[in-house]
Amino acid sequence: MRPDASKKIAKVTPKGGPNPVVIGAIVAAVVVVAVVVAILIGGSAKSGSPTGTSGSSAPAGVVGGTGGGILVNKATAKGNAPTLDLYEDFQCPTCGELEKAMGSQIASMAKAGQIKLVVHVLSFLDANLKNDSSSRAANAAACAADAGKFLQYHSAVFAGQPAQEGAGYTDAQLTQFAKTAGITGSALTTWQKCTSSGQHAQYVTDVQSGAEKAGVFGTPTVKLNGKDITKTLTTPDALLAAVKAATS
Repeated sequence: MRPDASKKIAKVTPKGGPNPVVIGAIVAAVVVVAVVVAILIGGSAKSGSPTGTSGSSAPAGVVGGTGGGILVNKATAKGNAPTLDLYEDFQCPTCGELEKAMGSQIASMAKAGQIKLVVHVLSFLDANLKNDSSSRAANAAACAADAGKFLQYHSAVFAGQPAQEGAGYTDAQLTQFAKTAGITGSALTTWQKCTSSGQHAQYVTDVQSGAEKAGVFGTPTVKLNGKDITKTLTTPDALLAAVKAATS
């Protein structure tokens, strides 16, 4: 449950559908019907939704102020590395295809410090798919960031993405993703408290709002130093070339 039961938040879903990402020779596109959905915050919590008192604290690694993305590789990013902003929704099938095609390369580039990787996990598909899995998974990923395992958790969620769009994620699946990401022992206990309480629920809402303010209305969207390069990602080599060209 999100905080502040007295407010309504109007969410604007993508007007033209997610940006197309060319993966090999396949153009994967997700068409989302435009609709303005007024969501009443409060009332009874949905089955499987985080319960308890939701906090508004941002998770570890957030950059750019309230609603900013999570800088995945602060420790390794080189000073002259360009910033790669990745906007995704965990329920977006095309985002899953992008992860399969380029996820390992993006992670390797981040580890090598070639890019400053900033991930913005969105949640607009909850309204389209009439569930709360995007928000819950985003909150869980934010909790994983606190454990220093954000990118590992991010990869695990997409690896376990349901074959049928809208099937969503169960609490048990989200917990298994944490274990797959290497969150164990007391860190797993802390992660479980973070997820069950919806500790970063307000942050998840703020990220969605921040993305819309930045002109992002579809997923996946990839920006390099602020420029949308989504349509140019024809191959992993194309991404590498773009990064090299943007490196000062």
